[in-house]
Amino acid sequence: MELARNNLGSETSPYLLQHRDNPVHWQPWSTEVLAAAKAANKPILLSVGYAACHWCHVMAHESFEDDGMAALMNDLFINIKLDREERPDLDALYQNALALLGQQGGWPLTMFLTPDGEPFWGGTYFPKEARYGRPGFDDVLKTVSRIFTDKPDDVRHNVTQISNALIKMNSGANGSVPNLEMIDRCGHGCLQIMDGENGGTSGAPKFPQPSLLSLIWRTGVRTKENELQRIVKHSLDRMCQGGIYDHLGGGFARYAVDDQWLVPHFEKMLYDNAQLIDLLCDVWRVDPNPLYAKRVEETITWILREMRIPGGAFTASLDADSEGVEGKFYVWSETEIDDLLGQDAPLFKKFYDVSALGNWEHSNILNRTASGLGLADDATEEKLRELREKLLVARAKRIRPGWDDKALTDWNAMTIAALAEASLTFHRADWLDYAKLAFNFVTSSLMKGDRFLHSYRDGKAQHAGMLEDYAHMIRAALRLFECFGEDAYLRDAIAWSETVETLFADAKGGYFQSASDASDLVVRQKTFMDNAVPSGNAIMAQNLAKLYALTGNNTYRDRAEITLSAFAGRIGEQFPNMPGLLLAAEMLQNPVQIVLIARDRSQAYLDMRRAIFGCYLPNRAITILGDGDPLPDDHPARGKTAIDGKETAYVCQGPVCSAPVTNADDLAKLLADLPNRAA
Repeated sequence: MELARNNLGSETSPYLLQHRDNPVHWQPWSTEVLAAAKAANKPILLSVGYAACHWCHVMAHESFEDDGMAALMNDLFINIKLDREERPDLDALYQNALALLGQQGGWPLTMFLTPDGEPFWGGTYFPKEARYGRPGFDDVLKTVSRIFTDKPDDVRHNVTQISNALIKMNSGANGSVPNLEMIDRCGHGCLQIMDGENGGTSGAPKFPQPSLLSLIWRTGVRTKENELQRIVKHSLDRMCQGGIYDHLGGGFARYAVDDQWLVPHFEKMLYDNAQLIDLLCDVWRVDPNPLYAKRVEETITWILREMRIPGGAFTASLDADSEGVEGKFYVWSETEIDDLLGQDAPLFKKFYDVSALGNWEHSNILNRTASGLGLADDATEEKLRELREKLLVARAKRIRPGWDDKALTDWNAMTIAALAEASLTFHRADWLDYAKLAFNFVTSSLMKGDRFLHSYRDGKAQHAGMLEDYAHMIRAALRLFECFGEDAYLRDAIAWSETVETLFADAKGGYFQSASDASDLVVRQKTFMDNAVPSGNAIMAQNLAKLYALTGNNTYRDRAEITLSAFAGRIGEQFPNMPGLLLAAEMLQNPVQIVLIARDRSQAYLDMRRAIFGCYLPNRAITILGDGDPLPDDHPARGKTAIDGKETAYVCQGPVCSAPVTNADDLAKLLADLPNRAA
């Protein structure tokens, strides 16, 4: 391999392609490049980022486009550029290594590795010249190179310490599966980190954190604690009406940089929006706030309009920057608003916090929290919708932010599940059609044999699937099974679960992020804490709990318990970072098993299915059967049949099933009156 030139030109990742013209001799991550670095006995500079990352752009412009800095990098290091979204397992590994060095992680991630790929030092963004309390990048390069050459014992000491600590992180901490009482304590305990005034967690920046909010919400509903419910609704109200939401185009930005949800980090990620759709559906079922319904509809409209590729898959992200300026595409001056809206401008400015001075850097981020957290009357909202449409048309003429149009298996699966949930919640059959299209795309274009690939772009699927890919696709398949009752979805979920056991299971409990045949990691990681997305172990444990509820197969219960036990020893101290595993423990102990028997897809069947999805049932396991189709032997409703040829439902908690129900109204009442706790 020729290392004396930039080799990113043949990559498909938009992030890597952004750097193909840099004077830095960037190489893509590969076993061949690692072998070449080892042969040359040169240290590796690993730079990790993603296409929508603002500070990645800043560092690229300052340092990677600079001929002098590039010459220094090329002289001292083998330089590798990595898209974190293509290889989240490598990103997680080196982020953990940086944390073990006592530094805050993030992107761009700048790690220095031995020729064997072992981390020995690193950081995140380094300015070209010393400022912000950070050393200049040229000094960093020279110092690290000198240490590697002159102090090999120090480097080896760091490598050994980090490697041992990374391995230790995989050991987890065994404990008992959390019972409902402990889950409730954890849900209540999360209040101590919440911002009662502004919503979300205390301080800035503010991330949506849907998994954490889901845990608090479930606990609040189950225990009838108003304060827990209030903080979740208040957080959603602030997000839905604040600047973090794109009031013209729909969709949520990745996070707010302030503590008021006003100033977004303007990038828009598919995974955030999928998770928030799910959460809004859940909360709406208990509190049918029209604001939540509107934001779900607008966000899905944005996804379908701007985030799809031919074939039906969903793409990764929209950049924070356009024309090299963060947020330029999204903000407005008062003069622009006045010119576009004319006599209607005062009404719009009143509701969207628009002024001559602006609310951010002399510009205006559209924000409705200043005018209240609820919606106005119908006539006013209709008028505001018309005005937003005018501004959206005008905004479309601006230079758009960069679009990362690769499709990732796990993020697509999250979106498939969210669309299916929203479809049945809000009676939008078209959304379910889009979910099926995307599911079919992933299974046809992102699978090789019985294994998933992780990333697709420009007709090319690549990178071995990771635990999250399998776990989220199992979850999506189970959700579509609940929507349709088609056995093929359940068979897929079961088959993929077996693949997970073969490729990812650790004999000590839990699952590694990378498959057993991954050959380019110094340590396979076993993640269990939720970050912007739930951990693969959390989603897999949730899947196993649901498979147990659907099939009665004790193997799934045992696997779920083993996974939960492997990390349960950490929950007492770190429960705010482990909501996904707590939700899995709740599902395992408190499932609501619903069987709907229908001869055909009649109106009565549709009404009864609608009644099921209209209720807040976070631990549901729905099986839709044709009349005469058998249930698994260990299902509590085994042997129950349709009554008088009518569509019939049975609802089971623990070993006890309800009397048969043959109409939607009675089914809705039965589900609404269910006890919140298992016997």
